[in-house]
Amino acid sequence: MKHSLLLLALTVALAACSKEAAPRVKTERPASTYVVGIPGGDSGNVYSGEIRARHETVLGFRIGGKIVARMVDAGTFVKEGQTLARIDASDTGLQESAATAQYRLAEEELKRHRELRDKGFVSQSALDAKENALKAAAAQAGLARNQAAYTNLLSDRAGVVSATLAEVGQVVSAGQPVVRVAQTGESEVAVAIPESRIASLKVGMPAEIELSAGGADAKRYTGRLRELSPAADPASRTYPARVLLNNGDANVALGMTARVRFGTAEKISGYLVPISAIFQQGEQAALWVVAQDRSVALRPVTIAAYRDDGALVSSGVVAGERIVSAGVHKLTAGDKIQIIDSGKTP
Repeated sequence: MKHSLLLLALTVALAACSKEAAPRVKTERPASTYVVGIPGGDSGNVYSGEIRARHETVLGFRIGGKIVARMVDAGTFVKEGQTLARIDASDTGLQESAATAQYRLAEEELKRHRELRDKGFVSQSALDAKENALKAAAAQAGLARNQAAYTNLLSDRAGVVSATLAEVGQVVSAGQPVVRVAQTGESEVAVAIPESRIASLKVGMPAEIELSAGGADAKRYTGRLRELSPAADPASRTYPARVLLNNGDANVALGMTARVRFGTAEKISGYLVPISAIFQQGEQAALWVVAQDRSVALRPVTIAAYRDDGALVSSGVVAGERIVSAGVHKLTAGDKIQIIDSGKTP
């Protein structure tokens, strides 16, 4: 009996030893990647902005009333003195008629009093009162004529209508914006500067402007910082600035998106990568570089500068290499990943 039990135990042990351990299957982790290829250029910062006219005027009626006609729409080119809109002139017309009638009455009264004064029937003070009444009536008639003229909204300069702010049938008050007119000629880019960069910018410093709509054939222009607000916007906590284009042309349309780069004297060569791609090992920065088989390897790099739009890598990678741009602390050397392309902009 003991011999049988020993034989059975030995058989079970040999069967267990003959089984090989099942290999551990590694799963490929999805990872956002970025293709190195954007030169850092210089250490200036890039800001997105909108093309605006150098001179822009918001126009409104000088009196209140109901808009009965609007002759222009956004994009309409207008001349100086051209009628843009009109409000109901019924009341102002009646006021003008009443003031004109009062003036004519005062004029006739003065004429009769002068004749009576020549004959000695009225005193000089009575004549003086009629003369003053005529002056007052003339002033009222002139005011009524002006009020009647204010029913037409005229353009004070040649330009293009950039926005219409009121519609036909709407009742507007005096001074309420109705039409915005941008003067043709000089153009500029309106940008917002963060608090961290305000000290590095000075009015008059050069800038490079690129129209974002251009794609690979993007148009580039030179400019200068014309205006920098000394006070931050209370909502965004950024400082409004205006960059004047030196060589604008027909390709620069109002409302277009533009990228502005302020240059500095310091030139640093290298490639721009997302800050989230940097893997810090003590004092050494590194990047996870993706191989052809989608495996990753950690490579030390040299960071020349940290900027608002990314980190400037001066050595360690070359253009065209793919790096992991997010989740770098979850990887180990040799891991294979599922590539998610995040584009070529940090």
